[in-house]
Amino acid sequence: MASGDKFVTKFMHATEKFQTVFGPADQGDMDAPVVHRHDAFEDESDDELAHMEQRTDSDGHHYAIHRNEEPVE
Repeated sequence: MASGDKFVTKFMHATEKFQTVFGPADQGDMDAPVVHRHDAFEDESDDELAHMEQRTDSDGHHYAIHRNEEPVE
């Protein structure tokens, strides 16, 4: 048995013990649509990001600036 096989066997044994303690993993209904709820924090974030503009430099790095600012070259 290779060392990788031994690791997998030990890992699977550990997950079986976790399942007996915590129960099986609950994935819910995978076909149900995701419900997206807006809260006050998310509304504040949306307002803040509305004033930002995404730019990309010549090296392909992405960054954001306020819409009323110009980057220093």
